[in-house]
Amino acid sequence: MQKIKKKSLFHALGMGLIHSIFSIFVIFSSIWLCCALWFQAPFGLFSRIMIGLWILFAFSILGIYIKQNLFSRHKDILIYILAFLCSLLWYFNIPAKQDREWNPEVDRLFTYKKQGNIVTIHNIRNFNWHTENKYDVHWDTRSYNLEHITGVNIITSYWMGPQIAHTLVSFDFSDQKPLVFSIEIRKEKTESFSAIGGFFRKYELSLIAADEKDLIYTRSNIRNEQVYFFPVKMPKTEMKALFTEYLEKTDELAQQAKWYNTLSSNCTTLVFDMVQAISPHELPLDYRLLASGYLPNYLYDLGALNQQWTIKQWYQRAHVNPRTDQFKHFEYQSSENYSKVIREGLTENIHKGL
Repeated sequence: MQKIKKKSLFHALGMGLIHSIFSIFVIFSSIWLCCALWFQAPFGLFSRIMIGLWILFAFSILGIYIKQNLFSRHKDILIYILAFLCSLLWYFNIPAKQDREWNPEVDRLFTYKKQGNIVTIHNIRNFNWHTENKYDVHWDTRSYNLEHITGVNIITSYWMGPQIAHTLVSFDFSDQKPLVFSIEIRKEKTESFSAIGGFFRKYELSLIAADEKDLIYTRSNIRNEQVYFFPVKMPKTEMKALFTEYLEKTDELAQQAKWYNTLSSNCTTLVFDMVQAISPHELPLDYRLLASGYLPNYLYDLGALNQQWTIKQWYQRAHVNPRTDQFKHFEYQSSENYSKVIREGLTENIHKGL
């Protein structure tokens, strides 16, 4: 009798655990799917109808599941899982596209021609920004000799606290203006940025090659983001290889559009993937690759930043905003002078001996 009671108790506990897991799965999978539907067709009648129908379906499954016998419950689990698998099939087959009505600042992907160490890049963005929504459109063509690369810099731009930052990478040349790359969302004309939307295939991925006064000045002086400039230590062979990785990345995007993902395919994780691809040593995985605002701390711990200063001193010295706050009143408004101002006191010793 006691054995029967124990078996009954274990069976009840086991079934209770299964019921709880299934109920939690229904709730969270439904939240995910409703968000996916919403961001795929925001404010659209179709998405609202589909969200409403799915909520009714999920609640019906849960209600029937709780009331029915064991055999019927198994059928309810199977019905829901099949329906959710169909929704996953729909979601992961949504194609990223190249031919949308893009915002002017992400309208073009840069292209290039490479002959040996000479790279000619077309569609380098060089906008003159007056406000966030008012700018003079200009696209450049420039040629670079990869043998003349003298430095690589990581720029972090903070707009929502210390944990999250946008990451940019710029290259210094001995005979040409610096060139900065930025992996960004490719917004349509009717879209605005949403960090949550970035989890749900709302934005395609864009790779911008630009003048520093365009990409960095926009963030520090126009959007009032807090921007930091960190020259990193890197052998010249790796500098050249990293530059080439950016060229190959734009080839990939030109051949097939890709989705931006706030967590897994963003401005920091993709840079890490490229650096890892050209590094002779395996870089350690770290939470700071996701909490991108702490990327400079990660680089400091790896020894990629000059150790003559503490990381606290680095943040004080690398802060771009105090350097450029009055730039619009400077006598020389050129991009060359802007690049010189943001580097002052930072790059004199960083690349020596590399």
